[in-house]
This record gives sequence, C-alpha cells and structure tokens, in this order.
Amino acid sequence: MTKKLEGAGLRGQSAGQTSLSTVEQEGSLRYLGYSIEDLAKNASFEEVAYLLLLGQLPNSSQLHDFENELFELRTMPTSLVSVLESIPSSAHPMEVIRTIISYMGVIEPEESFEDQLQIAKRLLGVTTSAIVYWYKFSHKNKKIDQETGEKSLAAHFLKLLRQEEIPALHQKTLDVSLTLYAEHEFNASTFTGRVCASTLSDLHSCLTAAVGSLRGPLHGGANEEAMVMLQEVQSVESVKNYVDQKLENKEKIMGFGHAVYSVRDPRSDIIKDFSQKLSQDHADKLLHDIAEEMETYMWELKKLFPNTDFFHAPAYHYIGIPTKLFTPLFAIARIVGWSAHAFEQRGNNRIIRPSADYIGPEDREWIDIKSR
Repeated sequence: MTKKLEGAGLRGQSAGQTSLSTVEQEGSLRYLGYSIEDLAKNASFEEVAYLLLLGQLPNSSQLHDFENELFELRTMPTSLVSVLESIPSSAHPMEVIRTIISYMGVIEPEESFEDQLQIAKRLLGVTTSAIVYWYKFSHKNKKIDQETGEKSLAAHFLKLLRQEEIPALHQKTLDVSLTLYAEHEFNASTFTGRVCASTLSDLHSCLTAAVGSLRGPLHGGANEEAMVMLQEVQSVESVKNYVDQKLENKEKIMGFGHAVYSVRDPRSDIIKDFSQKLSQDHADKLLHDIAEEMETYMWELKKLFPNTDFFHAPAYHYIGIPTKLFTPLFAIARIVGWSAHAFEQRGNNRIIRPSADYIGPEDREWIDIKSR
C-alpha cells in the first residue's frame, strides 16, 4: 500500500538559507531588502543585476563600468556562431539556451571560483546575442550583425530581434520584465542550480542544470502556454464560457496561482500595467482585454490570481517578441539569480543531500532466477 507523502513537493518546508530574496505568502517580494515595486519603478535591470551579483546597489561610476563590461561581453565566439547555425528551427529554444551555456563552459571554462563573477557576466551578455542570432538564422534564414550600439540588455535584445529603432516604452517594458524575472528564492530551477553548486561543480554546469528545470512547463513555460490559451479566446464575452469548458474538461488555466503566494503575485500587477499601456495603440488590444476578463473571472470562480507569467504573455506580444522566445528571456534574466545563488552556496557550502521516506516493499528474500 502506498503511503501518503507529507509535504509532497517540499512546499512550505525550508531547504536552506539565503540573503538574496524574500518571497512572502501575502504577496511581497524583495531583493536584498528592496521591494520589487521600488526596483521595477526606479532601477534598470543592470542595476538589479549588480545588486544581486555583488550584494549592493552600484553608484554611478560602478554602474557605468558594469554596463560597459556587459556591453563588451555580448560578442559571440566564432565557434559558438557555427554551433548555433547547426541547430534546427525545430529545436526547443530552451534546449538552445542550455546548449549555449554548456558550450561556453567548453570553450571558456571556469578555471577557478575566482572567475565566477566574470563567467556570470559573460553568460548574461552572450546568451542575449546568441538566442536571437539562432532564432533569426533558423527561422528567418538571416545572419544578423551582433552589434547594435545599445547599452542596455533590453534594448540590445529588441534591436537584434526587430532590426529597427525601438520605442522607449517597449525598451522599458522588457527592462522591467527582466527585473521581475531575475530572482525568486528557492524556486525549482534555482534549487536545482544550488544542488549542483553544492557539489562544487563549475558555474556553467550549475546554470545548465537550472535551465533543465526551467524548461519544464510547470515552471518556465507558463508564459508561452498562457499566450497560446489567450489566443484561443475570440472575444471578451466568450471568456467565461472558455474557462468553464476548460475546467469541465479538467484542463489547467495557465498563468494562475502560485506555490508560495496565497493572495497575489506582486510582479503580476507591475507587468499588467505595462500590458495595459502597450495595448492602447495596438491592433491586438483585445488580447489584454481578454486577459483582464479572465483575471476577474478566475478570482470570482476559484479565488485564483494571475502569477507573473500571465500578463507577461500579452506584454511580450505587444513588444514584438515571438512566443518561442518568452521562456528564453525568463532564463536570461534568471542567469543573474542562479549565479548569485551559486556564489552564495559556494561561500558557505555543505553538499545538499536530503533524505527520503521509503515507501517500497518490506524486506524480501532473494529468489534465484531459475525459480522465479
């Protein structure tokens, strides 16, 4: 007889300590003490990356140097370009991100832990260029210039992708989005990365392991699934019937609820505001209106609130990001959080090796193969 596992999924159980972020049930998220609302409103993604990787907000000079360094670290090695050009368009984009990070570990390995910060910055810069290069080459048959002249990572990504000047609101939307996705305590991918780090493996391996967890649809793929779902709804008036039918068929409404938050996801309101602003002059305004109606109905019906992935779907769509690249953007932002957690784990390390409750058969006697 199978025993019922208490605390399945380890929800509600502490698995260690961190100084990097706090995720609280009532809907509070802080990075090293700074609220996500303050950071989204006032900080650039580069400032947030500096905060998480180095433990404090930069002054003007430090930020200037950090931005310039990231700028210089975007250019891909020639051999990586060849690898990307060999990956077919049918590949899952998260497999491409995984390959980029893993391959960089082959040609630019972490020789010692003293290299960890430089490796993290290099991966943040190069993955941004590499995933767009692969997408444009494999899907559009275009080789693009890796240089855009844009200082911010958000503007660089969008200009590489769209090959045009990017409106300020579009740049700001992606910049804030990267901040929202940068860190979130002991989520599945971060914990995977920390387990790897606890073995004293190299940073590339830690991040590759984390990407593997993020690839799963119950973790990183929710924004893509939310987009597919929203595009299935034809009108605001049909939202309730659509949701009722999905629930009757015991299908999941993607982008709702959270493993920790109980009443709201603080990141959702922030990206929802950008989605609303972007929708005003967009031909696809209906997408945001449908999302808002679904948010209202899911709360009325199930007391379920949207998590950050839900309104990211229309927001990303409005700034011209293909659905295939939604989760890779999540991964690029989370390189910062994953790296910071690896640094923290290494700084006070003990291998993560939990125990398990055995639920298999009782002791059995060996039976020779001739008698089975």
